[in-house]
Amino acid sequence: MIRRLLPHPVLSLCLLLGWVLLVNDFSFGHWLLAAFLAVAIPLLCRDMLLTPLRIHRPGLLLRFIGLVLHDIVVANLQVARLVIGPTRKLRPAFVEVPLELREDLPIAILASVITLTPGTVSADLSSDRRSLLVHGLDVPDPQALVADIKARYEAPLKEVFECSPT
Repeated sequence: MIRRLLPHPVLSLCLLLGWVLLVNDFSFGHWLLAAFLAVAIPLLCRDMLLTPLRIHRPGLLLRFIGLVLHDIVVANLQVARLVIGPTRKLRPAFVEVPLELREDLPIAILASVITLTPGTVSADLSSDRRSLLVHGLDVPDPQALVADIKARYEAPLKEVFECSPT
């Protein structure tokens, strides 16, 4: 019964707290409206939401988040240096990254991380979900970019979300 009313309890909790914090009013009426939205939105959107996955290694997930934040800062500095310098030295390229991930959420996180990191953008996911097309601002070695994405981002995500090898 509870699972039918709250198909995504974490999302419901985030909506509840997010609403109250955004309106910055802790009156009973706003808590009531927040509770209604926290139940109604996931129910109305349940067919569009990804199925929640179990996190197998939460400590690794925290380390992964730290790594991504570090990479974003470093990439910002690298891109600034590239853009300020002579642009004729840039070697932009599209690179196809083969994927071992199979679940929707880890693939979405990987594509988002690549796009959040300045200098790279996830451009397309193949229809069979086996490869991700990535555009790099400066790609001297396409295979090195593929190896870096797989080692730094895909491997930890695979460990965090998928318990069985594919």
